[in-house]
Amino acid sequence: MSELLNFSEEELLAIGLSFKVAIWCAVLILPPSLMIAWWLARKNFRGKSVVEGFLNLPLVLPPVATGFILLLLLGTNGVLGKYLNDWFGLKLAFSFYAAVIASMVVSFPLAIRAIRLSIEMVDPAYEEAAKTLGANSLQTFVRVTLPLALPGIISGFVLAFARSLGEFGATIIFAGNISGESQTIPLALFNEIQIPGHESAAFRLLMVAVIFSFVAMSFSEFLVKKLHHRK
Repeated sequence: MSELLNFSEEELLAIGLSFKVAIWCAVLILPPSLMIAWWLARKNFRGKSVVEGFLNLPLVLPPVATGFILLLLLGTNGVLGKYLNDWFGLKLAFSFYAAVIASMVVSFPLAIRAIRLSIEMVDPAYEEAAKTLGANSLQTFVRVTLPLALPGIISGFVLAFARSLGEFGATIIFAGNISGESQTIPLALFNEIQIPGHESAAFRLLMVAVIFSFVAMSFSEFLVKKLHHRK
């Protein structure tokens, strides 16, 4: 039993890095997800289905393909990456930042869908009533739409966090598997599975991943139910 709780330094690095990547991913993804979700929920325009299809691509693309696309775009010699490197000295691929970007891309559609559904459930009549009382569009969004859609916003944040914890394919292609830099729990778990006799290390990482994800989703459900009771 003590062996199962004896985490190595490399395992602790992977656990800490996973948590940092997931937090950064969820925080950075929330504002654009919120804006795009509101736009899709409240606006009708030509080509909307094309936009929705493009935004949902990471849900159906193999994660390895998503990582390869990111590498083509943001790699050192990529379409955009070479200019970032030449002009600003930024090398995104195979770094902590690459792990965050990969997690953001694969989590983005989940966050948008959760928030959009919540906004669509807000009766537009409340927003119209606020405008007739003198509130502008921004005030209506902040004071009416956001509070009523809060359960979905929380769900979107937690889904992005939890999805980031489990991200593997895009990360290993775009960010690599560098201990202390881009090696998250799934990548460290993959390493341990490949080595005979490292079943205990693999099991430790597996349990941490399960516990992190379970706590995140349970906390989300708790907050959503609490908010519904307040209404």
